[in-house]
Amino acid sequence: MFLVWKGRFRVEFRDRICDLGPGEFVVVPRGVEHRTAADEEAEILIFEPAEVLNTGNVVDDTFTAPQGATI
Repeated sequence: MFLVWKGRFRVEFRDRICDLGPGEFVVVPRGVEHRTAADEEAEILIFEPAEVLNTGNVVDDTFTAPQGATI
């Protein structure tokens, strides 16, 4: 789930684009191909299971977030 906190943000699917503003959100079902984008700076909250890789099925030491990271 992507929740827009500030700015404008979009989630692009193969068949549509969801353009979101502050307070709006979109739920992307598991396994659905999507791309996120913003034309200007935006603040987004993302909610996903802990085991989900931020780079999909690609593991790249530069861009893949570490597993088990805590705040």
